Amino acid sequence: MQRRRVGFVIFEGFQSLDLVGPYEVFQQADRQAHGYDVVVLATRAGPVQSRSGLSVHASHGVADVPPHEVDTIVVAGGRGVDQAIGDTALTGWLTAAAAHARRVASVCSGAFLLAEIGLLDGRRATTHWGRARELAQRYPAVRVDADPIFIRDGRVWTSAGVTAGMDLALALVEDDHGRDVAHEVARQLVLFLRRPGNQAQFSVALSAKPPATDPVRAAVAAIHANPGARHALDDLARHARLSPRHLQRRFTAELGTPPATYVERVHLEAAQRALAESGDPLDAVAHRCGFGTAETMRRAFHRNLGIAPSDYRERFRSSVIEEDS
Repeated sequence: MQRRRVGFVIFEGFQSLDLVGPYEVFQQADRQAHGYDVVVLATRAGPVQSRSGLSVHASHGVADVPPHEVDTIVVAGGRGVDQAIGDTALTGWLTAAAAHARRVASVCSGAFLLAEIGLLDGRRATTHWGRARELAQRYPAVRVDADPIFIRDGRVWTSAGVTAGMDLALALVEDDHGRDVAHEVARQLVLFLRRPGNQAQFSVALSAKPPATDPVRAAVAAIHANPGARHALDDLARHARLSPRHLQRRFTAELGTPPATYVERVHLEAAQRALAESGDPLDAVAHRCGFGTAETMRRAFHRNLGIAPSDYRERFRSSVIEEDS
């Protein structure tokens, strides 16, 4: 079998988990005889210190690797990227290699290096939520989406921070060898659930703005206390001790989304978890997670995730459930 060379690009001050997690995914796939030659590249071969102080040996300097010899490039992130974008030896090699590579990917703020060489111009991309606004401001030609854990736009893949790099790497392995191989890699690394790229970086509770007042806080608490309840506006208004119209206005102003949209997102998150972690029938999941019917749940999944609940379960359910079923 022809071995595909995967080149991980690091620099002084990189985030160690951006390298180690995805690196282990490809090495595990290679141990299953699926043909990866994984190398670590830096401006020069030798020790490279991560932001945490962990030193990693770069097996190759970029000048040692002809640009056309790398099948897949994965650029790590970390605060050191702000200096790395000024390293002309690194960016020059990356520009040349990206022109030849079948795929180019970044983890976390590694997206800044891809944006610096123009590879993200006109593309949809993501990065760590804490630097998404900065990426959009510095590189206005990039269509930054801070929500997903990873995004594929043609042959360019970008991911959110740290552990999302492992989700990205599993998706790259699946792209090469199919779901079963990626699933077995996840099993070996005790990653029980392979998250889809369009999953949000945060849960609904963490991604929304916190309520500013006690009435809206009470309504939000009621939703999360029972994610599968119907939570009609009248019901939430009683918890908030406001009129439905007043709650609608206050809730939208404080959280940036109407109550009904927020409730649907909570229902959707609960259903994603139930589909991944249980083998219950779709009707039962829909009823338990607040949708009422499987058809209502199906429409919500298509509207928000672009995938049917049955397909979501097939792709992302826990390996523990699959062993027991």
